[in-house]
Amino acid sequence: MTTHTTRMLIIGSGPAGYSAAIYGARAGMQPIVVQGIQPGGQLTITTDVENYPGFADVIQGPWLMEQMQKQAEHVGTRMMWDTIVEVDLANGSPFRAVGDSGDEYIGDVLVIATGAQAKWLGVPGEQELGGKGVSACATCDGFFYRGKKVAVIGGGNTAVEEALYLTNHSDDVTLIHRRDTLRSEKILQDRLFASEKITPLWNKTVSRFVKGENGKLHHLELRDTVTGELSTLEVDGAFVAIGHAPATELFKGKLPTDESGYLIVEPGTPKTNIPGVFACGDVMDHTYRQAVTAAGTGCMAALDAERFLATLEHARHEAVAAE
Repeated sequence: MTTHTTRMLIIGSGPAGYSAAIYGARAGMQPIVVQGIQPGGQLTITTDVENYPGFADVIQGPWLMEQMQKQAEHVGTRMMWDTIVEVDLANGSPFRAVGDSGDEYIGDVLVIATGAQAKWLGVPGEQELGGKGVSACATCDGFFYRGKKVAVIGGGNTAVEEALYLTNHSDDVTLIHRRDTLRSEKILQDRLFASEKITPLWNKTVSRFVKGENGKLHHLELRDTVTGELSTLEVDGAFVAIGHAPATELFKGKLPTDESGYLIVEPGTPKTNIPGVFACGDVMDHTYRQAVTAAGTGCMAALDAERFLATLEHARHEAVAAE
């Protein structure tokens, strides 16, 4: 077992973790990033990225994450290929974490950037057609379906919001829900039912995503939840909107979470209720969930971490002087 010490320990990568590392390294905090099971986060399974500022042409998600990682390393970040399985936050700074390699990581500040994963249906064709007509983010990918026929699967706030958003690009949006009533807030339902571009399809589940000859999504195979009858719906794009699962299992009982499992931070900041522990990106953001907002909160976490360390070091110097 090896012990790695740093002024700034970052758990998780992706836009939030890498941005925190870039700012932290430039501030002389010599950060360590423990990358986790999916280095680069959700963007590593995203193909075309058209909405990240600074690129006139469409770029690829994996390439963007590779560039962020290289930039963080270039300014002094150490990347560790490990997955954290245990954290100790009870005694305050310094904070201790243990990887599944058996290595120990100790940081004066801790930045949590473990992200979130979209919940999927788990039916045939879904994984195969990811990025080829099947998506979990209308805000990210809706632009690619301008003037085309799309479907949203789900019945909560996320699904209704996605359907309403897609009307900016499509005049033919179908909302597929397994029940005959929605679970979303009434104000959202009112907006949905008032839209002439959205058609609700009740008591239906998607049993299969079917590709066409071009290798992209061609139609959905649907099953009626009441009769069991099968039917098909031709669409160019399908958006699975049944929620996200933040990667907060590691912090249960150690940091407060909301009803959906997202880490709770002080409004407008990445600060958790433990001084010196910061959360950024999708692990604390259930509203925006964009690469650019994740990167922004990563920057905020690093800046606040730098201020925390300055205060901590000042207090230590005063304590030594008083002895």
